[in-house]
Amino acid sequence: MHKGQQTRAAILEAALSLAAQMGIEGLSIGALAEVTGMSKSGVFAHFGSREELQISVIREYHERFEEEVFRPAMRQPRGLPRLRALIKNWVSKVATEIDSGCIYISGAVEFDDRPGPVRDALAGMVLLWHGALGKAIQQAVDLGHLRADTDPMQMLFEIHGLILSLHHDARFLRSPDAVDRAGVAFERVVQFYAQGAPHSLSRNETLLGVAAV
Repeated sequence: MHKGQQTRAAILEAALSLAAQMGIEGLSIGALAEVTGMSKSGVFAHFGSREELQISVIREYHERFEEEVFRPAMRQPRGLPRLRALIKNWVSKVATEIDSGCIYISGAVEFDDRPGPVRDALAGMVLLWHGALGKAIQQAVDLGHLRADTDPMQMLFEIHGLILSLHHDARFLRSPDAVDRAGVAFERVVQFYAQGAPHSLSRNETLLGVAAV
């Protein structure tokens, strides 16, 4: 990267850290100038406005989310192995963000009733991720890993719900077993939609311990 790109990358790194602590709404040209030791005009030159800064941070977060969660899972076979990898990576991502917080989740709270470009950018990135999960679920249906009458959007809704519960219990309540409970919950969702009768889960058959089928 040339110097301008390096500076922008450094600003985005600082902005991500700041957004994790103060939320997307807490981002401003002035706050970043103070954190990075740059002038306000120097930060402004890279983004042009506070709104563009916020959108750039959302895009950067999404790129990192894809790199950590989505792309590694694509190396797994289609169907349940890939779906399990996607959720396992997502759970791991949430677990590492207990102290910093998930921009997708915190951003939704900040902008759920605030229309505009920042909300649109945030919602667009979340919908991209939901689209990838919905596709993985549909592939599992097509391959016979899940029942033919499975509604991918309903299954996705239930999975997203357990991720929100994980984030709440791990971050807000500091529950030490939240990750394990999320794993058990995911396997119960899979069992409900899978071919054949569901079986009882042992403690070792959680999302983070069960072998891919």
